[in-house]
Amino acid sequence: MRPIRASLLALFGVLTATTCSPGAPPTPRTAARLEPPPVNGGRPIAPITDTISVVEPILPASVEEELQRFVLQPGYRLEPVLTEPVIREPAAIAFDGNGRMFVLELRTYMQDADATGELDPANRISLHEDTDGDGVYDRHTVFVDSLVFPRFVLPFGANSILTMESNEDEVYRFTDTDGDGRADKRELFTRDFGRAGNVEHQQAFLTWGMDNWMYSTYNAFRIRWTPDGVIREPTGPNGAQWGVTQDNEGKIWFQGGASGLPSQFQFPVVYGRFQVPDQLAPGFEEPFGLAGVGDFQPGPDASRPDGTLNRVTGSAGNDVFRGDRLPEELIGDYFYGEPVARIVRRVHPVVTEGITQLHNVYQAERSEFIRSTDPLFRPVDIATAPDGTLYIVDMYRGIIQEGNWTPPGSHLRNKIEQYGMDSVTSRGRIWRLTYEGMERDRRRPRMLEETPAELVRHLEDRNGWWRDMAQQLLVLSQDRSVVLELRRMAQKSKSRYGRYHALWTLEGLGALDAELTRELMADEDPGVRIQAIRASETLYKQGDASFAADYRRLSTDPVPDVAVQAMLTMGLLRVPDTEQTLRTAMAASSARGVQLVGTQLLERLAEVAAGGPFSGSGFTEEERALLTRGAQIFGELCAECHGESGRGTPAGGGRTIAPALAGSPRVQGHPEYVIKTLLHGLTGPVGGNTYAGGIMLAMGENDDDWIAAVASYVRRGLGNEASPVTPEEVARVRASSQRTEPWSYDELVASIPTELELDDSWKLSASHGTERARGAFNFAGWSTGARQAPGMWFQVELPEPRRLTELQFESPMQRIRREPPAPQAGEAPQRAVFVPTGPAKYRVELSLDGRAWTPVAEGEARSVRTRIAFPAQEARFLRIVRTGEAGDGEAAWTMMGLRLFERPGQ
Repeated sequence: MRPIRASLLALFGVLTATTCSPGAPPTPRTAARLEPPPVNGGRPIAPITDTISVVEPILPASVEEELQRFVLQPGYRLEPVLTEPVIREPAAIAFDGNGRMFVLELRTYMQDADATGELDPANRISLHEDTDGDGVYDRHTVFVDSLVFPRFVLPFGANSILTMESNEDEVYRFTDTDGDGRADKRELFTRDFGRAGNVEHQQAFLTWGMDNWMYSTYNAFRIRWTPDGVIREPTGPNGAQWGVTQDNEGKIWFQGGASGLPSQFQFPVVYGRFQVPDQLAPGFEEPFGLAGVGDFQPGPDASRPDGTLNRVTGSAGNDVFRGDRLPEELIGDYFYGEPVARIVRRVHPVVTEGITQLHNVYQAERSEFIRSTDPLFRPVDIATAPDGTLYIVDMYRGIIQEGNWTPPGSHLRNKIEQYGMDSVTSRGRIWRLTYEGMERDRRRPRMLEETPAELVRHLEDRNGWWRDMAQQLLVLSQDRSVVLELRRMAQKSKSRYGRYHALWTLEGLGALDAELTRELMADEDPGVRIQAIRASETLYKQGDASFAADYRRLSTDPVPDVAVQAMLTMGLLRVPDTEQTLRTAMAASSARGVQLVGTQLLERLAEVAAGGPFSGSGFTEEERALLTRGAQIFGELCAECHGESGRGTPAGGGRTIAPALAGSPRVQGHPEYVIKTLLHGLTGPVGGNTYAGGIMLAMGENDDDWIAAVASYVRRGLGNEASPVTPEEVARVRASSQRTEPWSYDELVASIPTELELDDSWKLSASHGTERARGAFNFAGWSTGARQAPGMWFQVELPEPRRLTELQFESPMQRIRREPPAPQAGEAPQRAVFVPTGPAKYRVELSLDGRAWTPVAEGEARSVRTRIAFPAQEARFLRIVRTGEAGDGEAAWTMMGLRLFERPGQ
């Protein structure tokens, strides 16, 4: 880890401040503009569909020039606080207890249109400090370097951060033990946290919440530091890609990626995901950018005639503003970057009857909070800063889409090359947003050196960043000397948010008791009541079931938000009598939130009572495990583009980001369609339709169990009725379809086995019940009519040879009476059991002439569904022979829905 050279620091000083006399604060350059300057500095812009004409390339602007290209709302100003060459490719920022800023620098991200070297160990997390309080960062070190595309940076106590690398499963803690600004100690923090695959499809933005749990994107679980180690709990899926933050109430907000929309904000994610219609105000999905170059991955259809984006399609970074040095009307509003549209959006949440609806504040004016005519403005993170303002991370680069979305020949690749955007790399700017007449907070945080008693005071600070950091440091200290002061603050502070943080700090110190919690549950402030309910969950989990009575009482609270919280808590903890309490609450209140949450919680309870969504007798334990895991993965990863219900996430203009999976005949057809798509990806039109996402990325880096779980869920969940997929099937397809490029739809379909259509030319015979053999192909069914035994067989003779490769059939379970081997006292002499009716052991044979037979598969049929695949071979005859011992099966051999498949010629 090398220090940055002094010459670069000198250059940085020239870039960020004008000349000033010694001891006087610098006069920063600012920008505020209502009328847009010319796009691309006035250079020619090609028509949207024109990807051939030679035009002037898009050239990077200086910091001063970029400032002039912003269009801000009246009164607002931007000023640079950190720029290249000191930082390059900034993707996220975070501040430690002394106000030092960590910058996640993804220096290998899209250095060309092919993503060459993207996973090289050349990325870093740098550390920057304003040593004299003048608002300019003047001390710079590289805290950790040589990283492989790091996923996040979370300050964690004094001189310490948490981070992890791409395609890894471990989170590490890096610590600077000697105070030189460079980490020299690396410790394992937790395992089982990551995933492999495309860098846009991996977890990011680890964030410490007010409830003392840490949340990240994608992962449907949360983790928590304790003095005894890291623990975890499941949550609902968050549908997020690059952005996690919290509001003043401690609710975690997640930011979608490909959707371009906030993804999880209605209720805390630990309570699961709820389906809430109309949670986005009409028109919310339409952005109003100014950079009209038409370089959008979905293609020309994503552009207006002027080349600007017509529907949000990518988003990154998010923040609920909680500072005190911008207009008060911004507090509680949600901000996120849409780097494809080159805008920063300001979103106002409106809560009515316990339900939140999001509004673009500038919808009526067809505008946005921050816009730029500079095509290289790429806002990827936003944060409330220690000085009470808002910081915006601008990656400032040509390409923002990852390499899988910029293949040669694509519309986006052509636009990139037309404008020379692949040459604009290794830059980056971080901006401070201010407002005229409001000076930034000039306090210099020194929380890393403060005592617990001093930290407690910050819990009442007007700036949420100070409150969050003080709470984290107090919890990490586990110093209980401040418990009495925290109790007093939770009870009597004039700061509502101070009361919240004091309560949760007590919880994090293990010093929260039932007496104080119940006192706060009865507080006149409904927000305090809600926080007390949430905090009491810890005590309930520790064994204090007496809180059940409080939850029942509060479920009919006159404030819908309080009633909803009590209902959510009961559903999470599975408190006795939850069902009746929910019905009582719904009868007592017509509030939309109470009705919606009550209805969906009751549906979940009914599902649990039935044994879960995959509890039917038609599933084996292994299939249930696969389907359950697949549902979790789908919610974490796939729902972003395919929609939670599998019907496709809308992308405007009647299109969806990706094809619908629910009800799809392709998905429910031969399992190789789904398996091959997951292993190798799919690009281009699908069945003649184009989708805004453009490409389904390969997931083959994941193991066979993972692929089988997802394939099983999309085939059997989402209302589909196809058979699950086994890891063994995935392994076979993986071995037989080695490739490095994604499939095209036509190529994929041509590679998949097709079903042979039964007709009168087929000759069917069997060792038993030949007259009923045709029933094996429909619901009538075929059976041996006698308990199965070795030597039984079923045969199909085709009119001409075909390249046979697979057969499938179903064998329903049969209820029989079985004598107990050793009846116990009081036990009935017989008991009913269900047994499989497929061939307990079998061998599949093929023949061209019906005389010389070649064995191609053998196995056991122990479940309702049997699928037997084997290498393709020319044959006219197919025979299934019952093998094994006479006692292997207790019922007659039965088959229905028999299907034969051939593989297309090579």
